Amino acid sequence: MTLALVFPGQGAQSIGMGHDLAEVYPAAKAVFDEVDDALGEPLSQTIWSGEAETLMLTANAQPALMATSLAAIRALEAEGVDITRADFLAGHSLGEYSALAAAGALSISDAARLLRLRGRAMQDAVPLGEGAMAALLGLDFERAAAIATEAAQGEVCQAANDNDPAQVVISGHKAAVERAVELAKDAGAKRAVMLPVSAPFHCELMKPAADRMSEALSDVPIAAPSVPVVANVTAEPVCDPDRIRDLLVAQVTGSVRWRESVLRMAQDGVDEIWEVGAGKALSGMIRRIDRSITTLAIGDAEQVRTAAGKGD
Repeated sequence: MTLALVFPGQGAQSIGMGHDLAEVYPAAKAVFDEVDDALGEPLSQTIWSGEAETLMLTANAQPALMATSLAAIRALEAEGVDITRADFLAGHSLGEYSALAAAGALSISDAARLLRLRGRAMQDAVPLGEGAMAALLGLDFERAAAIATEAAQGEVCQAANDNDPAQVVISGHKAAVERAVELAKDAGAKRAVMLPVSAPFHCELMKPAADRMSEALSDVPIAAPSVPVVANVTAEPVCDPDRIRDLLVAQVTGSVRWRESVLRMAQDGVDEIWEVGAGKALSGMIRRIDRSITTLAIGDAEQVRTAAGKGD
């Protein structure tokens, strides 16, 4: 078995995530405590017993998902799993911060503070209602990207997420994205739907957020990761701390090249991928990208024990 660990992005959050990990594993509970301390507020209570609308806010969802993923990592370690035996780590959008924290490149506290700022900066970058995102299903990346370019008409409209062979998310000005949805339908997309998001992530409209992240990241220590992390914007493994810092800034406006990232890991022999944290969205994408890869979602104590048994 050649193993990679991957970490989910925004949209995977749910009330109660990680709670049983914190109850069963003291090391997992310590992650949530560390995040609460870093943010100066009890985010863990929002995660476990708050309102879904509050958790869904970008500034909350991003550090919350990282905390849940790192709690699962600590639970795996408590069961004797050596994370460094994985060949690669990767994360979808904010999940890249989870991957870097799991690999020791970022501290959990710094990752939490950066993700809180990232969420706020991304929300503040574009006035509410001016931007939008849409999912185009049934079109490959090249066709979806061409439709986005055609729909722009002087505005911003870009392919934001290359998720799997038949799922591309576009992002930009609302009117341009709406034009792209109609063009995609005419081009034979199985579905083309506007997404319920609060900002147009991973496009040039996020430039103000990228500038804020560049400033914040310049003051944060980054170490070489214990396992190579496949970066979203290059779909290539990276270990150099300065390069990691640059790529985290580029990621704010750049496309999430998830399909290519999975294919890159498969090219290097990865045949099993564990999705560590909330939900199973990445596992579904991975199966659509390469059916030969075995996937395992690890988000609760029972799943941790199952994974630990495989790792024996």
